[in-house]
Amino acid sequence: MSAVRLSLPGPVVIAAGGTGGHLFPGQALAQELQRRGHEVALVTDERVQRFDHLFPGADIFAVPAATITGPGLAPMLGAFWKIGSGTLQTMAIYNRIRPSVVIGFGGYPTLPPMLAAIFKRIPACVHEQNAVLGRANRAVMRFIDALASTFDAPKYLKERDRHKITVTGNPVRDAVMAHAAASYKAPGAEGPVKLLVFGGSQGARVMSDIVPAAVALLPEDLRARLNVVQQARDEDLERVRGVYEKAGVKASLSSFFDDMPARIAEAHLVIGRSGASTVSELAVIGRPSILVPLPHAIDQDQKANAEVLVKAGAAWMIEQPHFKPEALAAELTELFARPDELESAARQALAQGKPDAVTRLADLVEQLAMKKRQTLPGKGAGDALPPSGTGRLQMNVSKEYAL
Repeated sequence: MSAVRLSLPGPVVIAAGGTGGHLFPGQALAQELQRRGHEVALVTDERVQRFDHLFPGADIFAVPAATITGPGLAPMLGAFWKIGSGTLQTMAIYNRIRPSVVIGFGGYPTLPPMLAAIFKRIPACVHEQNAVLGRANRAVMRFIDALASTFDAPKYLKERDRHKITVTGNPVRDAVMAHAAASYKAPGAEGPVKLLVFGGSQGARVMSDIVPAAVALLPEDLRARLNVVQQARDEDLERVRGVYEKAGVKASLSSFFDDMPARIAEAHLVIGRSGASTVSELAVIGRPSILVPLPHAIDQDQKANAEVLVKAGAAWMIEQPHFKPEALAAELTELFARPDELESAARQALAQGKPDAVTRLADLVEQLAMKKRQTLPGKGAGDALPPSGTGRLQMNVSKEYAL
């Protein structure tokens, strides 16, 4: 954290997509900025209603956004219309709250707030969580001031923009930091074996299809010691519960765990996707994992993320075409029979963690924000603009903010 508390000329705007992978790093930054006494606002799409509790004390604005995908001219024109509308609405918001800096965390909902910052010449940066530069971040990279990155050379970063990069790592939430470097001891020959299974903030059906069936194939003595915690979609919960009950396995199931960092810390082994937040949290806490990258991602960013931990000896990767009950059962049987290998993987995972990432990112944001202060006429070192708002969720932006 900065040694001297700064007074910024306006709030920091966080632009993040409506999934946990984008919102959780934004949440971590918001927590750190608020500790430093800064005002924070969040601009995203309507999905934020699921996650608005993650940003207490922040003004939250939902604006139209769309991804430019799908065949035909009509979907493309519709997407451009929504992005344009969202950009105009965001510019109106900026006219009111007068942000010091805007930072985007990727995903198509960040395009309107990032474009609005560029048009209004507000200092702007993006954070890239993945080993592959996302399409939204690529779209604005040429026009922004800085790139904060988890990795030193994200794929698709052009040579002309390499001078903008600052390697910060991927910020993790306070709830994760509470369990950072939690002690790990692999399961013994007779004690309980704790397995955590999840598929990101929105769940993954493949985990419900494959993992319970694989567990049912494990040796009886291992099943008797197994405690499974699994996230599953609502529509899959009863089906998954039935498989575990038939196999005689203790299982705690839910469509969402709000204490996931604690669950990770308690696990002997984690099975999950390899989104950026998942990989970062596994590393900061220090837990071995079996990672199943999302197979249909255009840029294969999850595979690239998984490969970082695999190369470090911290994880095992099973690509989804090979993620079958028989193969997973064999892998689990072998791993739980080799506690030394699990403990080594936990150590290697911890070695990849960057627990100070949020401090580095907040420092960068402050540096960019102070660039704006230097350009404001008549602003003294201790002056700041009035607080930006009330912290309520503001959904009807087009009615409330007219240009």
